[in-house]
Amino acid sequence: MKVIQNICTQSDCYKSGRNIEVKGLMLHSVGCPQPKAQPFINSWNKSGAKACVHAIVEPDGDIYQLLPWNHRGWHGGGDSNNTHIGVEMTEPDTIEYIGGASWREKADGENTKAHVLATYKHAVELFAYLCLKFSLDPTADGVILSHSEGHKRGIASNHGDVEHLWRHFGLSMAQFRKDIKAAMKADKAEVLTRIMGEPMADAEQMRSYILQKNPNVAQSVIDMIPLYISEGEAEGVRGDIAFAQSCLETGNFAFAGSAVTLDQNNFCGMGVTSRGKKGCSFDTPQLGIRAQIQHLKAYASEDALGNECVDSRFRYVTRGCAEYVEWLGQKENPNGKGWATGKGYGSKILNILQDILEIDDKEEVFEPYRVRVSIPNLNIRKGPGTDCAKTGRFTGVGIFTIIEEKEGKGATKWGRLKSRAGWIALDYVTKV
Repeated sequence: MKVIQNICTQSDCYKSGRNIEVKGLMLHSVGCPQPKAQPFINSWNKSGAKACVHAIVEPDGDIYQLLPWNHRGWHGGGDSNNTHIGVEMTEPDTIEYIGGASWREKADGENTKAHVLATYKHAVELFAYLCLKFSLDPTADGVILSHSEGHKRGIASNHGDVEHLWRHFGLSMAQFRKDIKAAMKADKAEVLTRIMGEPMADAEQMRSYILQKNPNVAQSVIDMIPLYISEGEAEGVRGDIAFAQSCLETGNFAFAGSAVTLDQNNFCGMGVTSRGKKGCSFDTPQLGIRAQIQHLKAYASEDALGNECVDSRFRYVTRGCAEYVEWLGQKENPNGKGWATGKGYGSKILNILQDILEIDDKEEVFEPYRVRVSIPNLNIRKGPGTDCAKTGRFTGVGIFTIIEEKEGKGATKWGRLKSRAGWIALDYVTKV
């Protein structure tokens, strides 16, 4: 099972920002002979699209997550939207519909069967993951439902899926619930996040995230972000996980309360083995990131390094003892080993990663810029507009950094000063 985050940020469901308390999971089938997810993603990921499910399953094991799991989707056509995560399965292109939920073969029936059985298997894996994530009992009444079962309960619209396909191949919702229960017991590793692999977030998403969290971040940090991807690729480590870890360890590169400083080029607290210990230092940001990536590889794999080792603490790690992000915390690691002793260390990294992945990398992010003030008495106000109170201070003549823009009364646009002293009218400044 491979979950690919493809959040439909343009859909009305996503933009509404409404959350639900997840009480169950509802399974759907797309209702047309289309084995690929992308056509459905395209139709849901646009303004005005009121419907959107949380995930869609392909027969090859690719599962596309289209909404954050706790977002309210529109999939059941009734109250199930307020309580259940909705998951669609694609359907084989070897069938054709002849009316309602009735269909017939138009090609080799073995291809149809193979598709249905494969999506069933991967749906079991996904539902086991979600049941573990939300502490759901798949065999409890009303927790796992098909769309047709939801209709019978009065919480979904009148659809025949998924049974309209399944019954031809000896599958049932009763067996589906049993298989989910078994999958939860048999292989919990499926719900964990491997450190080794290709990144799911790109450098632009990372850049957007840090500018949102820390508008005053040093330009050197912005410039080095692509190194997480390239250094990660050299060792087979997910660079987006390493970046999320750096955000955690450095307080989003503000270094407030951090045991390390920016000039150390140590973005993961490496070598800080006790309170007050300064930790390792590296000559360049690239070497610091390389050491971090190599240290993650030491925990996650027994494979040889791709680059010469620059991690002075590499030899202290029991190789392969923390294959998953969740196991980087010693308290959660079944072997009692790991990167950090604090509770929930891996979960904290994953929470940051989730926020990064939910960023639309096509969305414009405000970049701070500098302005020149040539008059001595430019008022600083508490908010963006002449209807906001004056602070009683002036900028004076000089160069200032703007970290945010807003429209407001009395000027074409207002800018917030990096010093956070307040807002100034941008009609009276010149960009430099």
